[in-house]
Amino acid sequence: MRLLEPLLIPLAALVVSLLLFGVFVALAGHNPLQVYHSIYRGAFGSWFSWQNTLVRASPLMLTAMCTALPARVGLIVIGGEGAVVVGALAAALVGIGLNGVFAPVAVIGLMLLAAMACGGLWVAAVGALRHYRGVNETISSLLFNYIAIAILNFLVIGPLRDPASLNKPASVPIGSDNMIGNIAESSVHWGLAYGLLACLTLWLVVRRSTMGFAMDVIGGNPRAAYLAGLPVGRLVILACLLGGAAAGVAGMLEVAAVHGRLSSSVNAGYGYAGILVAFLARHNPLAIIPVALLLGGIRASGGLLQRSHDLPDATVLVLQGIIFLVILASESLYGRTPLSQRPGVTR
Repeated sequence: MRLLEPLLIPLAALVVSLLLFGVFVALAGHNPLQVYHSIYRGAFGSWFSWQNTLVRASPLMLTAMCTALPARVGLIVIGGEGAVVVGALAAALVGIGLNGVFAPVAVIGLMLLAAMACGGLWVAAVGALRHYRGVNETISSLLFNYIAIAILNFLVIGPLRDPASLNKPASVPIGSDNMIGNIAESSVHWGLAYGLLACLTLWLVVRRSTMGFAMDVIGGNPRAAYLAGLPVGRLVILACLLGGAAAGVAGMLEVAAVHGRLSSSVNAGYGYAGILVAFLARHNPLAIIPVALLLGGIRASGGLLQRSHDLPDATVLVLQGIIFLVILASESLYGRTPLSQRPGVTR
């Protein structure tokens, strides 16, 4: 029964979130059941809806890692948005600088490596500040987000701006040959494969390796980890490095698979939404996949809500925020429900 608790509590939190969102919708003068039906249709009601959902789910899988992996060592990192921006910036600089110099396959590979390196180092700095200087990782990672976004805006409006981008400042294109294409005849780009591969690989790392076990020991009891001789500092920084690298790949995909250039559009909120995905998945890389699909579907339904019910596109962000608050509140229930009691033990 104890194994059911990590599954049933998030499901119950989702139900409560939907009920609260229904109250919000009713107060706005709309039928909650009709709105729920529209959310379903916009997310999963057709192949077109599924494609929109999958496109939005792939970056969520990657940015969720930026919170999930540091959480394994006891850190609450919310710097995914900054890692996305830094990864996008690094990928764009490589793509623009090497466009036409190397073969497209080499350029894409170098963009991927640059995004992983810069995103990983960006978040690893948060882990280093926490371990060596005692700086709160939640606050520092949040501030790092603002720094990354400020750098992005400065470069896009200034040194990297394409004179031809009049209405919305952007860099010059990375080149159509350097873009990541779509899967078969769909509108879903190959970034989905990147996200799935990252989730599966990192699940194997945290669940089937000695490093993953050591990370769990550090997250459960840092003092015991020190006494056991584990390299706590190295593993803390490594967890942040891997999480930031995954989020950096999400930024690279925004440049190389969606926009084709660097602009403020890469700051699309996927890093913040990834925090919710990680918490809802209980920081389990494998569980992140279905949760990212769910949240991606909710984000994909915003346009249909606007057209069918005259609700603002940001209505789905209200639902996302409600889910986040309820999930955080439900954390206090773990270990206190009847499911957590061992057979024959009463409290």
